[in-house]
Amino acid sequence: MASALSILSGGPVGAHAMPPHMPAPADSGPAAPDRKPYEMVAFAKIKPGQVVIDYLPGKGYFTRVFSAAVGNRGKVYAATPQFYIDRLKGRPLPPAVSTESGFSNVSEIVSGDETLNAPVPVDLVWTSQNYHDVHNWTGATGVAALNKAAFMALKPGGLYVVLDHAGVAGLDADGMAKLHRIDEALVKQEVLAAGFILDGESQELRNPADPRSANVYDPSIRGRTDQFILRFRKPR
Repeated sequence: MASALSILSGGPVGAHAMPPHMPAPADSGPAAPDRKPYEMVAFAKIKPGQVVIDYLPGKGYFTRVFSAAVGNRGKVYAATPQFYIDRLKGRPLPPAVSTESGFSNVSEIVSGDETLNAPVPVDLVWTSQNYHDVHNWTGATGVAALNKAAFMALKPGGLYVVLDHAGVAGLDADGMAKLHRIDEALVKQEVLAAGFILDGESQELRNPADPRSANVYDPSIRGRTDQFILRFRKPR
């Protein structure tokens, strides 16, 4: 299994073919025509042999990306929280990535309220377009528990990356639920309160033309929302 990072290191991102199993942008669905997988791997500082948690992985787009990036010596845990399974009320989760050919370094796990349940300390906890959902489903208490669990799951110096749809400054809980967006400043405040240090911010998915006033599924903006990407570090 080729490393995405080894291909990235050879020159400009767009100049290389996709490594095996890394989904092409066209595969990412109507809500995200280009998730920039190479840029995300680089921003998250993923290296071959690392251990990664993809929290609330959905259909597994980034699970597959990270599987390629960490390679055969690495491991990816696709972590679905129990509260989300409970919300499904018996409806099935998407098919497990680990059952697909070429993804033997992926395992599915069920996280609890206070632990992500990875069996070993990890290098990266990643969650994309889900942080606002945790707010909507579990409130500020649930988000605080998630951030604490991410902190505990990481090795010293490990990284926690939060990618989400940007809301206007001061967006309240009703606005989050209505628009599926969140105030970036609130995310920073909550994650820093868990003991993390802000380590970096990416502009790769920003869209200044997005007024941030429409629901992210609205046809007028779907797939083109303004998205922030924040990288936090657990102190060594």
